[in-house]
Amino acid sequence: MAESEVESDQISVETDQTKMTEEERLQYLEFVHLATIQALMYVSRLYGFARENSGPLKPGVKTVEGTVKAVVGPVYEKFSSVPLDVLKFVDRKVGDAVEEIDRHVPSLIKEASTQAYTAAQKAPVLARSLSNEVQRTGVVGTAKELARAAISKAEPTAKSLYVKCEPVAEQYAVSTWRSLNKLPVFPQVAGMVIPTAARWTERYNRAVCYSAEKGYPVAGYLPVVPTERIAKVFGGEEKGKRVE
Repeated sequence: MAESEVESDQISVETDQTKMTEEERLQYLEFVHLATIQALMYVSRLYGFARENSGPLKPGVKTVEGTVKAVVGPVYEKFSSVPLDVLKFVDRKVGDAVEEIDRHVPSLIKEASTQAYTAAQKAPVLARSLSNEVQRTGVVGTAKELARAAISKAEPTAKSLYVKCEPVAEQYAVSTWRSLNKLPVFPQVAGMVIPTAARWTERYNRAVCYSAEKGYPVAGYLPVVPTERIAKVFGGEEKGKRVE
């Protein structure tokens, strides 16, 4: 008798799953609903097994089960559809969000997908060409050629960005320096730190110039700190403050 009840519960759960029409199916969160149904099926089987093997407690278990069914049954019938309705509501909201994203940034996503797909297609060809180049000139020669190609492409862009960003950076630096000078004790600390920083900056600049004179390739990629320009900018700022 108990086994038949458990089987009937399982059959009812399975029929509820199969009765879902296409209109009721969730578009994005259907896996949550299916996972819940599967979990209920497993719990129902586990409960039936535990009840059948409860031994002398079996009559008491059945009595409690009957009482729970009598009390909880009407409430369950009334609210059984609420979780699915909530899930449908969330599913619709997810769908709205996906549509909104697709409307605003479809071109960016498609462009990124196209670039990734194109890069994946070109990867074997690039690997073969690099392999042939390594066999022809060796690892060091290939690395040098790749470095030169990367620098030739990146250098114009870097210079243009530097020209655009340098005035803004100077303006922010002067503004920050002016704000810091208003803090207590900062001018005294700066007076002790700045000479040391200037000395190490001069040493760095001399090392870069010495490397360039010796013909070391790395010197061409090391920037020189424009100490005179920095002094001029901040010196002009100090003069402006004294005039005020």
